[in-house]
Amino acid sequence: MSNTAEKEPPKMDQVKSFIAGGMAGVFSVLAGHPFDTLKVRLQTSTQYKGLADCFKQTIVKEGPLGLYKGMMSPLVGVTPMFALSFWAYEVGQQLVYAATPNRKSKDLTLTEFAIAGAFSAIPTTIVTTPMERIKVIMQTQDANPNGTKYKGMVDAGVGVFREGGLKGLYRGTIATLARDIPGSAAYFVAYEAVYRALKPKNNEAMSMGAVMFAGGMAGVAMWSIAIPPDVIKSRIQAAPPGTYKGFMDCATKMIATEGPSSLFKGLGPALLRAFPANAAGFLGRAFAIDILHRLW
Repeated sequence: MSNTAEKEPPKMDQVKSFIAGGMAGVFSVLAGHPFDTLKVRLQTSTQYKGLADCFKQTIVKEGPLGLYKGMMSPLVGVTPMFALSFWAYEVGQQLVYAATPNRKSKDLTLTEFAIAGAFSAIPTTIVTTPMERIKVIMQTQDANPNGTKYKGMVDAGVGVFREGGLKGLYRGTIATLARDIPGSAAYFVAYEAVYRALKPKNNEAMSMGAVMFAGGMAGVAMWSIAIPPDVIKSRIQAAPPGTYKGFMDCATKMIATEGPSSLFKGLGPALLRAFPANAAGFLGRAFAIDILHRLW
């Protein structure tokens, strides 16, 4: 693969990053959603003994398709979410350049990549929070026999909006930002660091395997630090209205009733999902950018 799959012409950076980011999201969801379902169920229920038990119960009760419950929401949402993320990452890099007009090198440092990555999480939250709110509801509704049963993503979205308006759809926004700002910084720094390490010297070409490995390690880096706020986010988004007053109230109650280890529920499936999902995501992005460069 030529380096055009990774380095866009300056005038087209944001446009191509936006389009290719959406493709990255589609690839990522298709590869990683089963792991995400197990993660969310472990985070929001105490009926499972662990990852293997959660997997077994899901397959026995719902069949293999049970692992893909709630997938339509992220599939619909990932296009704008990942598109915004990669677009905002490009914008973040441009802001770094604008803030350092007298810089000696055009190459960004890993710290500057981290700043751009952290910035990318802010606009992305506009799409991420309601998408994940609906996804979590769809993934966990079968565990609550007395709760409302939604037929699908649209039905769940309408139901949540009727019950709580935009505030209901955006429940968990603070927790999402607490997860994604440091998580996105780690995500993009890890990709850039591994990319640099794997890129052959004096050779602009980069193999698909290198792109996938760098992307996979980016996912692992993010989820290695993002699980505690992600657990809190899932609890807030899955709980009945009024259960928690906010991010800190949820964290405090979880630690008091279940111990500090409760903040790390779902770490196993999150890390198992992180590598293949993000390897697929960056591969999809590379393919998309390569095609876009051929078109213009």
